[in-house]
Amino acid sequence: MSGSMDSGDKDVYDDINITPMLDLAYVLMVIFIIMTTASVQGIKVNLPKASNTPSLAKPQTKAITITADGTMYLDTYPVSLPELENLLRQYKAANPNLPVVLKGDAAAQYQTIMDVLEVAKSLDITEIGLVTKRAPT
Repeated sequence: MSGSMDSGDKDVYDDINITPMLDLAYVLMVIFIIMTTASVQGIKVNLPKASNTPSLAKPQTKAITITADGTMYLDTYPVSLPELENLLRQYKAANPNLPVVLKGDAAAQYQTIMDVLEVAKSLDITEIGLVTKRAPT
């Protein structure tokens, strides 16, 4: 007999059967996965229902862009300074808290940017953001 010392004694095995240990490891892994996903779900809340109809609301933030050659754009449409003032006046009448972002090219004339800021000040637009590039770190 292989693995026996004496013919009268019980058989002694010199290898370990790891199949039951692997089965146990797989079961424990499945239990840990289930418990982890169950605990990560968070607090249950009653969420509001959304309608299937598309939203007709337009984004309210207006973007004013000044290129290097001094051309002004309101969103994507080229405008002159008087046209910009008239359009902003109309938008301000519709939305008293009109947010505006100003994107000026680094090579743009400073006076053009100041003119746009003066128009915004005269229309009492207080929510103005200046867009810049993030500094490299």
